[in-house]
Amino acid sequence: MIVFGWAVFLASRSLGQGLLLTLEEHIAHLLGTTGATTTMGNSCICRDDSGAEDSADTHQQQAENSAVPTADTRSQPRDPVRPPRRGRGPHEPRRKKQNVDGLVLDTLAVIRTLVDNDQEPPYSMITLHEMAETDEGWLDVVQSLIRVIPLEDPLGPAVITLLLDECPLPTKDALQKLTEILNLNGEVACQDSGHPAKHRNTSAVLGCLAEKLAGPASIGLLSPGILEYLLQCLKLQSHPTVMLFALIALEKFAQTSENKLTISESSISDRLVTLELWADDPDYLKRQVGFCAQWSLDNLFLKEGRQLTYEKVDLNNIRAMLNSNDVSEYLKISPHGLEARCDASSFESVRCTFCVDTGVWYYEVTVVTSGVMQIGWATRDSKFLNHEGYGIGDDEYSCAYDGCRQLIWYNARSKPHVHPCWKEGDTVGFLLDLNEKQMIFFLNGNQLPPEKQVFSSTVSGFFAAASFMSYQQCEFNFGAKPFKYPPSMKFSTFNDYAFLTAEEKIILPRHRRLALLKQVSIRENCCSLCCDEVADTQLKPCGHSDLCMDCALQLETCPLCRKEIVSRIRQISHIS
Repeated sequence: MIVFGWAVFLASRSLGQGLLLTLEEHIAHLLGTTGATTTMGNSCICRDDSGAEDSADTHQQQAENSAVPTADTRSQPRDPVRPPRRGRGPHEPRRKKQNVDGLVLDTLAVIRTLVDNDQEPPYSMITLHEMAETDEGWLDVVQSLIRVIPLEDPLGPAVITLLLDECPLPTKDALQKLTEILNLNGEVACQDSGHPAKHRNTSAVLGCLAEKLAGPASIGLLSPGILEYLLQCLKLQSHPTVMLFALIALEKFAQTSENKLTISESSISDRLVTLELWADDPDYLKRQVGFCAQWSLDNLFLKEGRQLTYEKVDLNNIRAMLNSNDVSEYLKISPHGLEARCDASSFESVRCTFCVDTGVWYYEVTVVTSGVMQIGWATRDSKFLNHEGYGIGDDEYSCAYDGCRQLIWYNARSKPHVHPCWKEGDTVGFLLDLNEKQMIFFLNGNQLPPEKQVFSSTVSGFFAAASFMSYQQCEFNFGAKPFKYPPSMKFSTFNDYAFLTAEEKIILPRHRRLALLKQVSIRENCCSLCCDEVADTQLKPCGHSDLCMDCALQLETCPLCRKEIVSRIRQISHIS
C-alpha cells in the first residue's frame, strides 16, 4: 500500500472546500463584508489594499520563517502543521515557482513515510494537487518535477508518476503550452549531457502523460520533435537512466496504435537490438535498459527476422518460476520467468507457480532497483488489487518484506525492521518454516526475528510472491542456481520439488497470447472471469449471475455494478 487512498481523500476534500467557500460567500454578504473577493480554486482572499500587495513577499517570508500569523489572519484558527495561506500579489509567479520546487522536494522526502491507505496525505502533496487544478499551476508543477527531482533518489521517477497521476487531467491548451515550453527535439537531447537528471525527468513526465492520455491526446502529444528527442536519448552516448526512461516513454506512447505505428517506422528496433545485450549486464542500471529493450522487442516493436526470446531461452533447469497466469495486468515478466518489472503507475503483483503446505522452504531475490517492493509469501486467497494499491502483505493471507521503507507488512499494517535500506545488488532471503509456523527474512545473510502473525489466518498453501511500485525490478532464485546466503537450518527449494511441462514454462509475448485467446471457443454459460467453469452463482443484493462460485468467493464487490457483495447463492439449475 502506498498512497492510493489519495484519490478518495482529495475528491472528498475538494467537495468540502467548495461547500465551505459557498458558505463563506453567503456569510460575507449577510455581514456586509467589503474590500475582499474570493478567487478561483484554493487561493484564499486577495485584498484590494495596495499596501498589502506591495508587502506581499515580506508577509509571506514572515509566515514561512516564524510560523506566526500576520495581523490579517490572527482571528482565524489554522492547522499548526500547515503554513498560513494568503492571496497572490504582483510578484507571485516568482515566489510561487520557488514554493513549487520546495513542495516537490518535500513530497520526495516524505514519500517513504506514507504507509497506510487511511493516512492523510501530507501538506505538500495536497497543495501540489490544488495548484494543478489550473493550467498555470499544472505547468508550474510539471516544470518543477523536471527541474528539481534529483538523479540519485531511487523514488524520484515514482514520485513524478505518482503526482502526475493524481493531478487533474491537463487541458488541451496546457499540453500545447507544455510542448512549447519544452521545445524538444534531437538537438535538445544532446544538450546538458553532463546533467542527465533533466532528461530523465523529462522522459518520465512524457511517459506518464502518454499513459494517462491514451488516444487522440497521446497522438497529439507525440510530435515529431518529441519523437526525435526520445529516439536521440536512446543513443549509446546518453546516460543509461536517460535511455531507460526514454524507452519507457516510447512504450507508453505505443499503447495507442497510431503512435505504435509511428514509432515502429522510426527503425527503433535497430537500436533496441543493441541495447538488449545489456539484459545480463553486471551494471544494474544497464541491466534495466536491457530488460526493457528485450521486452519491447518481444512485445511492441518487433524486428523482422529476429527470433522472439521465449523461443530460444534455455528453460531445462527451471522447474519453478513466476506465474504469468497469476499476475496483475501490467507486470513485465522475463522469458525465463525469474525476473519481473513494473513500469505502470499501479501496484503490480505476482505469485510463483509452486505451492507449499508442509516443511521448510527458502528462496532468494536479487534487488535490481532499490525502490518500493513488498516481497514475501502469500496464499491463493491473497488478492491483487493493483489500482487500489493493495499487494503482498496487505491482507491477512500474506506477509511481506519492504527493504526501501524498512518495514514488514501484514494485513495492510506495517512495523519497522532493523535492516538498513536495501540497495542494488543486495540479496534478500525468504524462509518459510511451516513446522514451526514462522517466516524469517534475511538481508545479505543477516536475519530478522521470526514473523508468525499470518499463521493466525492460514497455515498452508503458500506461494512466493511480490508486489512492485513504479519502475521497480528484481530477480528471483527458486533454487535453479546456488544461493548466495543459504540459511544454516535444513530447507528445501522449489526447484527441487516442482514440475512444469514444456508448455507451462512458456511465457508468451502479449501479441501471441492475444492471438491464442481469439482462437479459444468459450461456452455460452461460462463464468465471465475465468471462462472455464459454469456461471452458476448469483450475487446478492445486486442479482448479477455470470460468475462461478470460485471466482465469486474472491470478490468483495460485483465486477459489473460495483455494489458490495453480501452473499453468494449457487443456482443448481445452471449446473450441467
